[in-house]
Amino acid sequence: MVHFVGAGCGAADLITLRGARLLGEADVVIYAGSLVNPEVLEYTRPGCALYDSAKMTLEQVLAIIQEAEAAGKMTVRLHSGDSSIYGAVREQFDQLDRLGIDYDVCPGVSAFCGAAASLKAEYTLPDVSQTVIITRTAGRTSVPESESIQSLAAHRSTMVLFLSTNLTEKLQTQLMEGGYPGKTPVAVVYKATWPDEKIFRCTVESLHKTVKENGLTRTALIIVGDCMGEKYQRSRLYDPEFSTLFREADR
Repeated sequence: MVHFVGAGCGAADLITLRGARLLGEADVVIYAGSLVNPEVLEYTRPGCALYDSAKMTLEQVLAIIQEAEAAGKMTVRLHSGDSSIYGAVREQFDQLDRLGIDYDVCPGVSAFCGAAASLKAEYTLPDVSQTVIITRTAGRTSVPESESIQSLAAHRSTMVLFLSTNLTEKLQTQLMEGGYPGKTPVAVVYKATWPDEKIFRCTVESLHKTVKENGLTRTALIIVGDCMGEKYQRSRLYDPEFSTLFREADR
């Protein structure tokens, strides 16, 4: 059996209880070494075989899993954050289906949630933004033309960009061409929730300058939007003049 586990956004204690338990039971752990906090591996038991997938191909990962299955061992495939976002898991699922190997998925705390916690931000503020776009800038790996930064920026909703810190010169231009005003707030969160986390606040028009001056090239999220501004409407959920299923409005 293979368990795909989301390691969480950085801090070792932000893995789920289920994820920590599965790590403690595993005979084999294949982990994303370039992204997963090594402290998370302390949940494994003595004698557990550890493999860093940053140095492996898909075929090599599958070979380790097949070897473990043949020996009746349990494998944890440990991904950073939550594996459903830029986790490259679909191709693994399909191959395991082909091989007749059972697997399941344990979700994790995504980096975009960790970044919001670090920023003490709410992505969905009334009368500001009720939509969060999670995307990435096209680089060596393309994105569908219909999901270009310019087309997504036209909505001016909250945008969270993964895998884009080394492409900010192009990104800044595309965000402004798409519709974000230059003064739109931006936060760049380096290694959200890790011990060495850093937060840099700027605007769309100063994004590239901020990233370049601080030497940021990877392991950072870029959050764009007025959800980090000062203006928003109070939620009607807790408004005394608004009735809900659980209480009547004050008259």
